[in-house]
Amino acid sequence: MEKDLVEYIAKSLVDDPSQVEVTIVEGEKATILELKVAPEDIGKVIGKHGRIAKSIRTVLQASSAKTGKHTVLEILD
Repeated sequence: MEKDLVEYIAKSLVDDPSQVEVTIVEGEKATILELKVAPEDIGKVIGKHGRIAKSIRTVLQASSAKTGKHTVLEILD
């Protein structure tokens, strides 16, 4: 569910939605979502001073609070 949420938000922000990839890495204590977008769209996902990235992480935390899991978003270059 969290993967779909991050993918939907990212595709809404970027110019090339076909380049958006979200992969899940299961850890012992947390689930890591790795977001990969086209190089020219990275700034649109991060935003000025990381505001958009912080907002996506906040929504992700609220979503994962229902399941009781700790979920982390990493934006890859």
